[in-house]
Amino acid sequence: MHSMRTRGLRPLMAGAAALFAVTLLAGCTSDGTESEADSGNQGTTSEENTASGDTVVIGWSGPEADHGWLGAINAGAIAAAESYDDVELRQAEGTNDANQQIAAIEQFINDDVDAIVLLPTDGAALTQAAQKAMDAGIPVVNVDREFSSPFASRITILGDNYGMGVSAGTYICEQLDGQSDAVVAEIAGIDSLPLTQDRSQGFADALDACGLEVSARVAADFTVAGGESAASQLLSANPKIDAIWNHDDDQGIGVMAAIDAAGRDDFFMVGGAGSVNMMDRIKADDSVMKATVIYPSTQAADGIAMARLIAQGKTMSDLITPSVPYRIVLDAPVVTKDNVDEFIKLAFES
Repeated sequence: MHSMRTRGLRPLMAGAAALFAVTLLAGCTSDGTESEADSGNQGTTSEENTASGDTVVIGWSGPEADHGWLGAINAGAIAAAESYDDVELRQAEGTNDANQQIAAIEQFINDDVDAIVLLPTDGAALTQAAQKAMDAGIPVVNVDREFSSPFASRITILGDNYGMGVSAGTYICEQLDGQSDAVVAEIAGIDSLPLTQDRSQGFADALDACGLEVSARVAADFTVAGGESAASQLLSANPKIDAIWNHDDDQGIGVMAAIDAAGRDDFFMVGGAGSVNMMDRIKADDSVMKATVIYPSTQAADGIAMARLIAQGKTMSDLITPSVPYRIVLDAPVVTKDNVDEFIKLAFES
C-alpha cells in the first residue's frame, strides 16, 4: 500500500539555516488530497496508532552486528517489527561494506517496499542510495549515522553523542566537587569518527564548566582488545588518576581487564552506551565502575515504529501538531546504582 507515500516531500532551506518541514501528514497526501488521519487538522490518537492498520512492508538494513551494541540494534528492529501484526519486515544481511548495503537499498526499491529503516555503515556513502529511495516515494528512516544530505531521509533518529559527553562530564564534576587539581582521563573510541569527536567535545565542555579538564587521553576502537590496549597505555603513563570516562561499554570489557591486571582502584570510572555487563558492575558496586551514560540501542526499534506510522499515514499522538517530526534526538541519561534497575531491561550484552 502506497496511498500515504511521501513522494516529493523535502525540507525547506532558508539561507544558512535549515528549517526542516515537519508537516508530513499534517494536511495532504502526496496526491494533494486531505488524508483521513488529518481531516479537521486532527492527528491520530494513541488508540488509532496501536490498532492494526493496512499491512506495510518495511525494509531494514544495518551494519554487521560485530559487537554487542549493534547486535542489540538489530535484535531491537526485529522485535519491534514482530510486535506489530501489520508490519512485514524485509531484513537485509548486515554488512560493513557500503556497496553491499547500497545494493540492499536498491533491492528494497525494486521490491517497492512501503518504508526503509537504514543504519548506514557510512552515512555519506549511503546518501545517494537513500535519496534514490526518497525520490521513488519510499520514506527513509535514517538511524544513528547521518546522511550527508537532508533530502535523503524523511526522519532521522539519533543518539546524543555530544550529550553523552556532557552527561559524563557533569557526573564527574559532581563527584569531584571542589577538587580543582583532579586528574581526569578519557578513553575515546575511534578518533576519526564524528561521533567520537562529538562525545569528546561534550565531555571537554562539561568539565570546563566546573573548572576541570582532560588531563590524559587515549583512543581505542570500540573493541575489547582495543580497550584493553588503550587502557594499559593510559594506566602505565598516569600513576595518579581521579576519574576516567570510557566512551564505550563494549571496549569497556577490555578496559576493566586492564584495570584489574594493573591492580588499580584509585579512581572511579564512567562508561558509555549502557551494557548489561557494566550495569551489573554498577549494581554490585564492588569495582571502579560507578556509572554509564546511555547511548540507546533501541534506535532501530524506534525507527521501525516511526516507519510504520509514516507508511500508514498516522501521526505521533502525543504531539499537538499532527505530524511525525523530521528529527528525533534521544536522551543520554547517566545510570548509577540508584537508578540502574530502571535501565537494565534495555541494556545490551557485550
